[in-house]
Amino acid sequence: MAVIAAIAVAQLAANLGYDSAAARYEDAATTTNGTKSQTEREAADLRVTTQAASQILSAQTRAIPVDPELEATLSEAVADAETAATRADAASAGDVPTMGDKPIWFWELFGATELWERRLTQVEKLDDDLRAAITDMTSADERVTQGGLSLVSAAGEAAPDFEEAHRSARNEAVIALRSAASDAVETTVLDDTAASAYLALQTAAAQVVSTEAEEMAEKSGPLKTQRLEIEAFARSLAPGVLLEFDWSPVVNGAGYDGSMGGYTTWWWDDPGRATIELSDSVAEQWPAERSRALVAHEVGHAISVKCEGMYDSSTQDSIEKWATAWAISMGFTDDANGVWAYGYPPQNYIDAAAGCR
Repeated sequence: MAVIAAIAVAQLAANLGYDSAAARYEDAATTTNGTKSQTEREAADLRVTTQAASQILSAQTRAIPVDPELEATLSEAVADAETAATRADAASAGDVPTMGDKPIWFWELFGATELWERRLTQVEKLDDDLRAAITDMTSADERVTQGGLSLVSAAGEAAPDFEEAHRSARNEAVIALRSAASDAVETTVLDDTAASAYLALQTAAAQVVSTEAEEMAEKSGPLKTQRLEIEAFARSLAPGVLLEFDWSPVVNGAGYDGSMGGYTTWWWDDPGRATIELSDSVAEQWPAERSRALVAHEVGHAISVKCEGMYDSSTQDSIEKWATAWAISMGFTDDANGVWAYGYPPQNYIDAAAGCR
């Protein structure tokens, strides 16, 4: 009976010890599995961030210059993030053993209890390693995100000065640049969308440079200096309106024998824009008052995009009277302001045009 009692006590103690060890292990295993899943998610998210940053860093087109310090900071952050993700992969590769059937006899229970105690220590260490990996990845993600967004935002914020430095670019390219810059500045998450916004901005900037080069080639020749002066003069009269210029020997039926021709097409869209066509004779006679007056008339058409509803735009006569009135309101009194071709405009048009700036 003493032996039986001893066996019973041993069996009871073995069961209690096993159950305690098993419960503690199950709790630790559940926690570690949760941490492992979180680690895998964090690693996947970090790779999305680093992939976006890598696309930004490897952009083939960089028409808008990138600050070398911002680029170096982002490059270093990406390298650290990739290392952190690799370490996280190694940590999360560790197994979390599952418990099998509970043994029956006390000598089996004692052995199994010792095994689960050892595994408990291993699983707790794995959980610590995984949490450390998460901390490293969180820090790395913050650095990459901050560096990437800073670079994208800086490029977007540089767009206005870039546009100003390429005034002869075509309107379509400038509008695309503005749209892309807006997307870049408004970016708040570093992902594929952010990378696409940056690449689109650099592509648009390259188009600005390309179209400006094409326009400058078209303006080349002995009248290039005068043409550029006239374009700058026109832009000074209509701030905020995108102006594009085309030059030809004859425009609107005029250009030879001392005559000058001009023709303007404008769009009411946002942003307001216009294309002004001028005959070469306008540049040949520049900076004579009659040349300046004719340009002012054409700008009067272009600037109407800022003053829609201020005049009757339903008839050609009214449209021309408006442009003439606007030129007069700006102080250009030579008859080339439109008076010679279209007659003197009503005073109420001149008064209204004075409010269109």
